[in-house]
Amino acid sequence: MKQASPSPFEKNRLPLAISLALHSVLLVGLLYFGKNDPIKQPKPLEAILISPEQLEEIQGGTPTPEPQPVQPPVKEAPPPPEPEPVTPPEPVTPAVPSASQLAALKAAEEKQRLQEQAKQKAAEQAKAKAAEEKRQQQEQAKAEQQAREAEQAKQKAEQQAAREKKRQQEQAKAVEQAAKLKAEQEAKANALAETRRQEAAKLKAAEDAKRKAELEAKNKASEEAKRKAEADAKAKADKDAKAKAAEDAKRKADADAKAKADKDAKLKAQQEANKAKAAEDAKRKAIEDAKRKAEADAKAKAAEDAKRKADADAKAKADKDAKVKAAEDAKRKAEADAKAKADKDAKLKAQQEASKAKAAEDAKRKAEADAKRKADAESTAAEDAKHKAEADAKAKQQAEADAKEQAAKDAQEKRNQAKTVASNAKRDFENKISRVWRVPPGSTGQRVTVRVTLNDNGGVNSIVVTGASGNDALDASIRQAINDAAPFPLPDEPEARRQARSFTSGFTSK
Repeated sequence: MKQASPSPFEKNRLPLAISLALHSVLLVGLLYFGKNDPIKQPKPLEAILISPEQLEEIQGGTPTPEPQPVQPPVKEAPPPPEPEPVTPPEPVTPAVPSASQLAALKAAEEKQRLQEQAKQKAAEQAKAKAAEEKRQQQEQAKAEQQAREAEQAKQKAEQQAAREKKRQQEQAKAVEQAAKLKAEQEAKANALAETRRQEAAKLKAAEDAKRKAELEAKNKASEEAKRKAEADAKAKADKDAKAKAAEDAKRKADADAKAKADKDAKLKAQQEANKAKAAEDAKRKAIEDAKRKAEADAKAKAAEDAKRKADADAKAKADKDAKVKAAEDAKRKAEADAKAKADKDAKLKAQQEASKAKAAEDAKRKAEADAKRKADAESTAAEDAKHKAEADAKAKQQAEADAKEQAAKDAQEKRNQAKTVASNAKRDFENKISRVWRVPPGSTGQRVTVRVTLNDNGGVNSIVVTGASGNDALDASIRQAINDAAPFPLPDEPEARRQARSFTSGFTSK
C-alpha cells in the first residue's frame, strides 16, 4: 500500500516557528517604540539589499536565523501555538530595519517559498511521472507476459491437438487392423467349419449309403432265405403228397382179405400222418417263429447300427460277420432239419413197408411195432425239441454276449474317436490363440499354463491361470489373447464337443 506523503507544514515546521517568533519580536519592538516620543522624520533612505550576515551585524552582533520562506498554512494543520510573552530587552539603539528592508526580506522569503513549492511540485510530478511510467512498464510487461502465456498455451494446445490426432489415428489404425485380423480369423474359422461340415456330410452320406446297401442286402438275403424255405416246404409237401398217393395206390392193390387190416392200417397210418403233419406244422411254425425272431433281431440290430456312429469299416466287418454267421446258422439249421426229416421219412417208410409185409402175419406185432414207432417218434420229437430249445438258448446267449461285446467295443471306439476329435480341436484352439497372442516386451522364454472352459456356442466361460509365469503382464496378455480368439469352433459329435469345452494348455512366449 502506498504511504501518504508528508504535508509542506510538517516538512517546514521548525523554520516556520522561527519565522513566527522573529515577527513577534519585531511587532513587540514596534509597539514599544510607538509609545515614546515621535521619531523625527528620517532622511530618505536608499534601498539597500543586505545579506543575512550584514543584518546580524546591524542588530548588534546577535545571530539571527536565516529567514525561511513561509509556506501557506495547510487546512489539516492545527493552529500555531501562542508565543510566550517576551520580556522586552533593555532599550538599546540598534539599527531598525527599514520598510524597504522588511519588504525585501518578505520578498526573499516569498521567492524562496515559491521555489520550494516549485521544487516540491516538480518532485511530485517527477514521482507521479515515474510511477506512471513504472505502471505502464508493469502493464506492458504484464501484457507481454500474457501474450507469451497465450502463445505458449496456443502452442501447447496445438501440440496436444496434434498428439490427440496422432493417437486417434493410431487407435483407428489399431482398431482397423484388429477388425481386419478378426475378420480374417472368422473367415478362416468359417471356412474350416464349412470344410468340416462338408466332410461330415460326405461321411454321413457314405455311411447312410453303406447302411442302406447293407440293409438292402440283408433284406434280399432274408427274402431269398424265405423263398428257399417256402420252396423247400412246398417240395416237401409235394413229396409227401406223392408218397401218400403211392401208399394209397399200393394199399388199394392189396387183397380184399386184407382190406380190413389195410383199412385199419390206413386209418392208423392216416392218424400217424396227421400226427406227423402236426409235428411238421409245429416244426415249420417253430422255424417261422425263429425266422421272424431272427428278422426282428436283425431289424433291431440294424436300428441300433443306424444310431451308432462308430467307425464304418469295423461296423461293416461286424455286420458281415453277423451276416455270415446268421447264414451259416440258418444253413446248418436247414440241413439239420432236412436230414432229420429225411431220416424220419426213411425210417417211417421202412417201418411202413415192414409193417405191410408183416401185416398179414401178425397184426398184433404191427400194432406193437406201431406203438413202438409212435413212442420212438414222440421221443425223437421231444429230443429234437429239447436240442432245438437248448440250441436256441445257447444261440441267444451267444448273440447277447456278442451284442454286449460289440456294444462295449463300439462304445470304447466311440470314446477314442471323441477323444481324438477333442484333441484335434484343442490343438486348433491353441494355434488360434497363439496367432492372436501379443507377447509383452521382455517376456521371451516364459511359460504360462491356463485352464479354459467354454460354453455350448464356443464362447469363453472362465479362464484360470493354473501355472503363473510370475509376469503379470504376460498372464494378462494370454487372457486377452484367449478372449480375442473366441468363439472357438466346437465338434458336432456330442461326446467330443463335451470334452472340447474344457481344456488345459501351456503357452511359451517367443
